Order: sequence, then structure tokens, then C-alpha cells
Amino acid sequence: MNTYETINDILVHLFNEIWELEEKAIITEEFKDITNNDMHIIEAIGLGEGNPMSIIAKKLNVTAGTLTTSMNSLVNKKYAVRERSEEDRRVVYIKLTEKGKRAYKHHAQFHHQMTDAVIKKLNKEEIPVLLKTLEGLSEFFRNYH
Repeated sequence: MNTYETINDILVHLFNEIWELEEKAIITEEFKDITNNDMHIIEAIGLGEGNPMSIIAKKLNVTAGTLTTSMNSLVNKKYAVRERSEEDRRVVYIKLTEKGKRAYKHHAQFHHQMTDAVIKKLNKEEIPVLLKTLEGLSEFFRNYH
């Protein structure tokens, strides 16, 4: 296999493996009532004081309408709550509940372990090369139509 084929093979398998492993790692007994996709919505909501649906949808690169069904489910399962703005009652903020915050932290721990596993294999000179490579890959995905 040449370099191009090897890199392609690694990337294709890596994305699939990350998705499958992440699902197995983060959907535990405590969080068995949500999906991997739900966990990424929880991540987009974050630990702050809440965000409007439009901000969360933008983070996920989906429409607010698309997000509504999943958000209804997370609210029903007590991972998130909706709160109307006192200043503008039309604005609804989404916040994580304590259960949602536990799920967020659990998911963040998996990502920390994954990142740590990569970094500990590299020396100081290799880290900038990895960063440049990942930035190029990220740019490709952001600009791909």
C-alpha cells in the first residue's frame, strides 16, 4: 500500500472505530437511556448558565427545528431543562440538570483519555506536526460541500 492509501485506510477506520468505541464507553448503565448523538447534544449545551436553542444548533451544525425533537427527549429524560429569559420571554435557554452535568463530565472524561493516549505517544517536536495535520483535516471538513 502506498502512503496515500495507507493514510486513507487509517482515517476511514479511525472515524468508524472512534464512533463505535465512544458509544460503548459513554453509554453506561447510568446513561443507557440516551444515544451517542444525545451525548453530543449534552456536550453542545455545556456546563454554563444555558444557551438558546439557536446557539446549540449552530454548535452542532443543525437547524433549531432539527434539534427540537432530541431536546424534547433530553428534557423528558431529565438531562436538560428549558428556562425562559426574564428579559425577553420569547427566548428559551437550555441548561443541563445535575443528571445532564454527570453525563457531560462522563463524556468529557472519555475525550480526555482519548486525547491523552495520543499525546503521550509523541515527543515535543511531534506535537506541532500533529496539530498542523489535524487543523488541515478540520479545515477540510469545515469547507467540504
